Amino acid sequence: MEYLSFELPIKDLMDQLQTCSLVGEESGVDVKLACSQIEDKILEKKKEIYQNLTPWQRVQLSRHPDRPYTIDYINGMVDKGSFLELHGDRNFADDPAMIGGLATLDGQKVMIIGTQKGRTTKERQYRRFGMPNPEGYRKALRLMKLAEKFKIPVVTLVDTPGAYPGLEAEERGQGEAIARNIFEMVQLKTPIFTYIIGEGASGGALGIGVGNKVYMLENTWYTVIAPESCSSILWRNWDHKEDAANALNLTPKDALREKFIDGIIEEPLGGAQYDPETAYLNLKNSILQNIKAFSKFSGQELETQRQEKFIAMGQFKG
Repeated sequence: MEYLSFELPIKDLMDQLQTCSLVGEESGVDVKLACSQIEDKILEKKKEIYQNLTPWQRVQLSRHPDRPYTIDYINGMVDKGSFLELHGDRNFADDPAMIGGLATLDGQKVMIIGTQKGRTTKERQYRRFGMPNPEGYRKALRLMKLAEKFKIPVVTLVDTPGAYPGLEAEERGQGEAIARNIFEMVQLKTPIFTYIIGEGASGGALGIGVGNKVYMLENTWYTVIAPESCSSILWRNWDHKEDAANALNLTPKDALREKFIDGIIEEPLGGAQYDPETAYLNLKNSILQNIKAFSKFSGQELETQRQEKFIAMGQFKG
């Protein structure tokens, strides 16, 4: 397990627990009581830290290197062997930063689409740190249209610092691809359920984020711009990223208060990386509950509900 700067007190206690166990094994002395006391301290310290996170610390936690990514959630949720990944946008190329395919959840057919980051340096470059190209968004739209044709619910998992900003992406119509997805998603006649599982930045997130229901996991963020980028624009450096994070109202509680999302999915104490299986189960249960709740809606009703949901956001002055 890797630890972030504000998690170092937990690391120190974990090291103490490991040392305590080793001493007991090597000396044959009963150290159960001592180890138990350290475990209690670890739990207390976790509660102290994770129940009082600043917005910037939550951003850091959403980027934790051990945090589950889209593929991890898919493998952890779907029925064994049921995920069939589909590739390509039928126009230019396949985009490894955007993955998607058919699967079943407890026998229920779903189309799962999500942005995918990498863990190793080589994989991060291959996935472009979860930043899709235009063909990624066009692939996602192709899969959504396929799901609509066969009346299969769509589940989107968002974890991206934004759409890829490279010259070649702009040349192939990055802005148009995202705008087209938004335009088509509000009219899709099959249910769409969106989950922010890590970072949810700008149009890169919104390109697959127009759902009948939108949720955020507990340790994620969702806003128009990353704190570092906001700091760069306003102060010409990254030194004020924490101030930007505070001002952007990017936490799940902020988004729920402003009615940008419909709910918050609870994570294990400290984040999904501590207990991925529980995180997978919590997400899976939410998906299945939503599929059941929306199963009686007609295609037109689904479209209308989705449009009204997003039209109601924000305030307008004449």
